[in-house]
Amino acid sequence: MTVLKQASANRKVLEVDDAASGRLDSWLSGALDGEMSRSRAKALIEGGAVSINGIVITEPKKKIRPGDEVVIDMPDPEDPEPQGEDIPLEVLYEDDDLIVIAKPAGLVVHPGAGNWTGTLVNALIHHCGASLSGIGGVKRPGIVHRLDKETSGVMVAAKNDNAHRHLSAQFADHGRTGPLERAYLALVWGRPRNLKGTIDAPLGRAGDRTKRAVKHASSDDAREAITHYEVVERFLEKPDATAQACLVECRLETGRTHQIRVHMAHLGHPLIGDPEYGAAFKTKANRLPEAARAAVTGFHRQALHAYLLQFEHPSTGEVMHFEAPIPDDMKFVIEALHSAQ
Repeated sequence: MTVLKQASANRKVLEVDDAASGRLDSWLSGALDGEMSRSRAKALIEGGAVSINGIVITEPKKKIRPGDEVVIDMPDPEDPEPQGEDIPLEVLYEDDDLIVIAKPAGLVVHPGAGNWTGTLVNALIHHCGASLSGIGGVKRPGIVHRLDKETSGVMVAAKNDNAHRHLSAQFADHGRTGPLERAYLALVWGRPRNLKGTIDAPLGRAGDRTKRAVKHASSDDAREAITHYEVVERFLEKPDATAQACLVECRLETGRTHQIRVHMAHLGHPLIGDPEYGAAFKTKANRLPEAARAAVTGFHRQALHAYLLQFEHPSTGEVMHFEAPIPDDMKFVIEALHSAQ
């Protein structure tokens, strides 16, 4: 049988018995008698938390041998309550009820698996102080809407309960009965057949935790998703009315995860740089003139910017309108495409 030589909250030392064999992750799961699943054991191994005979092992399929000493150094549990962090914010507007910021690409909105620190929530807690505590829940204080990590643009956060309720109701209504507006600029491959239109295609999970796909309306997880789009600029257009790329304005009537990214890909025109929904189009960069090709291949995120946000102020009733200029990295690609014409 397996010998547990040492055990504490953070470290377990085990000796492999004479009859043991097989993969390290499977053996660990069995040796700890159900205390740890195989997937958890695999994650710990890949994270460098397991060593055999003093050597850190990162391959879950590593074969164990009788007499091996296996040490597991358990990572400290992550704090479930986000803490304030001094992360710079580009503040467009702020008062006692709310704060409007221009979120940069690369900033995660709220803590979650793999991103427990360094998020917009951590920055807001530091910037706003105790007024933000608990508004909207411990994990997402002040958050009433979100942008993907690699999407830049305007966001608003609430600073008290009344503002949170009021703003949340506006976003839930999607501007159907109020002044809420959200508009994005997206750089997409090709040119839609219709320069202006509406994509009405339900979305649901695509087999994993984060990815989404267009679903039949009868699917159990299908949720209504409507995007209105209009082409505002065409690049390297040909006489047959095709183009290498376009700048498209998208306005949301619903706010599903990855909605614009999935809808534009469904239309046949995924966003430039999109690793999830546009990877199959990467080779199209080879058809671009040299300078444009270099700009596109050097752009490593989805080309999506939430440039406009409008809403009703929760206390004054005033219609607040904010716009954020296209960030430099996306602007560089647009200018390279424009100069290539």
